[in-house]
Amino acid sequence: MLISIPPKYSVAQVVGFIKGKSAIHIARTYLGRRKNFTGQNFWARGYYVTTVGRDEATIRAYIQHQEKEDERLSQMDLW
Repeated sequence: MLISIPPKYSVAQVVGFIKGKSAIHIARTYLGRRKNFTGQNFWARGYYVTTVGRDEATIRAYIQHQEKEDERLSQMDLW
């Protein structure tokens, strides 16, 4: 995932928001839960963050290539 965070938000805030909202969405969509998520963990506690400077185009190309590779591999699983 490659995202840009405005300086007024901390990395921890943004990662916490993404992890929280996505866990709730996954639980509602795939586990049929509507509420009562307390005490449950979906994501690991940690995360890794790094900055991107001049290599942003290279990283974007890598991510796009990975998406295509994942699609190719999932098509192979169908046979």
